[in-house]
Amino acid sequence: MDGSEATETSEITPISFFDQPGVVIETLPVGGVPLGLKQVINSAVGIGGVYGSWGESYDNAALLNRIEERLGEPLKPEERMDLSQLGFYHRHHITDLTEEEYLQVETEVGARLLRSAAQACGWEPGEVEGVLIGASGPIALDYTERIARQAGIPESALKVSVHKACDGSVGALHLAMNPALEMKSPVDHNLAEELLGKKVLVGGIEGLSRFIGSSRDINAMQFFGNGAGVIGIIPGESMEFLVGQSHEFYDEEGVLAVRMFYPHSGLRRTDGTNVETSTAGANHIRVAGLMHEPADGKPIAMAGMMGMVKLFVRNGVGVVRVVYHKYQELMATRGMPDHRIAVAIIHHANLKINKLKEKHLNNEGLTMPMPWLLTEFGNVSAASNMIAFLKQLPHLRPGDHVLIDGFGAGTYYDSLVVSLGG
Repeated sequence: MDGSEATETSEITPISFFDQPGVVIETLPVGGVPLGLKQVINSAVGIGGVYGSWGESYDNAALLNRIEERLGEPLKPEERMDLSQLGFYHRHHITDLTEEEYLQVETEVGARLLRSAAQACGWEPGEVEGVLIGASGPIALDYTERIARQAGIPESALKVSVHKACDGSVGALHLAMNPALEMKSPVDHNLAEELLGKKVLVGGIEGLSRFIGSSRDINAMQFFGNGAGVIGIIPGESMEFLVGQSHEFYDEEGVLAVRMFYPHSGLRRTDGTNVETSTAGANHIRVAGLMHEPADGKPIAMAGMMGMVKLFVRNGVGVVRVVYHKYQELMATRGMPDHRIAVAIIHHANLKINKLKEKHLNNEGLTMPMPWLLTEFGNVSAASNMIAFLKQLPHLRPGDHVLIDGFGAGTYYDSLVVSLGG
């Protein structure tokens, strides 16, 4: 990184999410866990939603102290990251609970998110016809069904659980929007065709402090935290699909190794997709991506920063390049060659990765705003893109074209451009 990139956040004094205007804080009945939620509504484009987090809020210094407490020993100087230079100032972590207590907490969190997101759109929960949730390490195999039921969403609503690590929510949105992403046997569905014109909730819900609690991976403990974001859309009306691209590149070296807490055969396919689809109930579909799992059975293992940069930047730039050129071709055929992408909503892996990706794209003449928006959450995996979109939503206008770019361990990439309604 050059000096300008390294100092992008140096003049920011971010406020803890719980202290920000508009955040409603409640204490959950199990474990006395604090939950903060913020609704966002843009009636001009017909999209609303909610984002937030749960657990105690730790600034960078307090987080390092908390990690040392969990490890029972001090961190070595070389293990202590300069987290502000990575774009992160706060994380939300939860104290240790029993498995049943974690289930109760995260189910309550999910149900409240779905109800609040529906409300932000002016919908009753009973009107929702689809729920698509990305989750890296679900607390229960039927988590999406559980939270939908507890939120009052009809059993007839289509539920889709997407397990593609940090790419989960964008992968879910892509499935809901792009009719070219028809899922093959044993699940013969075209979700975009089924959900067209319907009231749909799409999001990412990540209890990552639980997920990394037993890992003792020092990098992961500093990067990740709890977070969630859910948006409400009507495909084809409030959000129209323009172009998109999915891509897989198997992480042979396990640069970011993640245990699969969801059903997957574990078989590596070199001649096709490593994403498996299956039914998990009458109206519940599971989309599960193969991961390079840690050899010691731990939840997560992260290699050094350079390996992460090479893995995500090189392939990520290639996917965005394809989508950008598809977009230019589409605009030319529509007689709108000068129409530009208003903003790019990128997964917030960390500031260095995102700025390097932006630099490579700019060097190729692919220019668009790529704001850094999640200083107060850390890397919240599949929740990242949904939170970033909601934080940008008040600034968007009818007819704006937005690129939404997700990428995550595995390795999986989903990038699409949508047009906002109004």
